[in-house]
Amino acid sequence: MNILFVCSRNKWRSATAETIYKNHADHQVRSAGTEPSARIKISAKLIIWADLIFVMEKKHKQRIAERFPEELYEKEIIILDIPDDYQYMDEELIEELNAKVADYL
Repeated sequence: MNILFVCSRNKWRSATAETIYKNHADHQVRSAGTEPSARIKISAKLIIWADLIFVMEKKHKQRIAERFPEELYEKEIIILDIPDDYQYMDEELIEELNAKVADYL
């Protein structure tokens, strides 16, 4: 399964998620951001690649839906409700990601 994690700038939350899940035997994992300043910007190619998309906040789902409505056809987007309160690889962020993503993997 191809999994995409999305936040705003792809520096802390989605990058952490990619790091902690990238060596999972059953999944390919990538991450991206919705802002123009994102380290890796969300693209149609990434959305098409993804089987499952996790976004950190509702606004990320809205931005993706506005920009890529056709690519999202029959795609599942899960909102994790993780605020932008963490640094990269923050212990609390890792715990929250593991708790919220576990049911889907």
